[in-house]
Amino acid sequence: MPQTPHIVSDVMTVTVVAVGRDAPFKEIVETMEQWKVSALPVLEGEGRVVGVVSEADLLPKEEFRDSVPSLYEQRQRLSDVAKAGGVTAGELMSTPAVTVHPDATLAQAARVMAVRHIKRLPVVDDVGMLQGIVSRADLLKVFLRSDESIEEEVRRTVVSYLFPALSHTIHVNVHEGVVTLRGRIRDTALISVAVRLIRAIEGVVDVEPHLTAASEDPAGPASAR
Repeated sequence: MPQTPHIVSDVMTVTVVAVGRDAPFKEIVETMEQWKVSALPVLEGEGRVVGVVSEADLLPKEEFRDSVPSLYEQRQRLSDVAKAGGVTAGELMSTPAVTVHPDATLAQAARVMAVRHIKRLPVVDDVGMLQGIVSRADLLKVFLRSDESIEEEVRRTVVSYLFPALSHTIHVNVHEGVVTLRGRIRDTALISVAVRLIRAIEGVVDVEPHLTAASEDPAGPASAR
């Protein structure tokens, strides 16, 4: 069976730029600019993550800089109005922080980012201590995997597993992450299983199964996804 997936600790950045609760507004902006990041974990004590301050948390100060929000805006955007008056990370941060554990799969981390509409996640241990940070770019690193490596894993963990008697007759080709299977098999019901297992292999972009039943005339193959 496939030996992947990788986990967050495989791709996360260990050296993390962070600020404390009392970090002033200008220091936060300067730190973001210096390190070219859009969000910073906010720490207290020995490194426990208590929140995250992002560019979105800082923008209300500029938005409301030369105008007083109407009563309607104040009611509809209580958090933004409060942040417009914030001067420290503790007053500006979003809390509780959305975090992920080092042993989470990349798929789990990607799901959290998509659902919460965030670009990066602090990585914390069981007591909330900062271990690293993982970004969208980090999660995409799996697609840098070579075609040769993907092909080897497809052959070893899917083809040999599902079609042991006919594995030598099944042709596997990988180009730009797209896996193509060609050959004749005894049970076409396994095609959908093969596709599902191959899609679970990290680095795979798509699967093109062109497999036919062993009893069929190869001149007229039937393809299935």
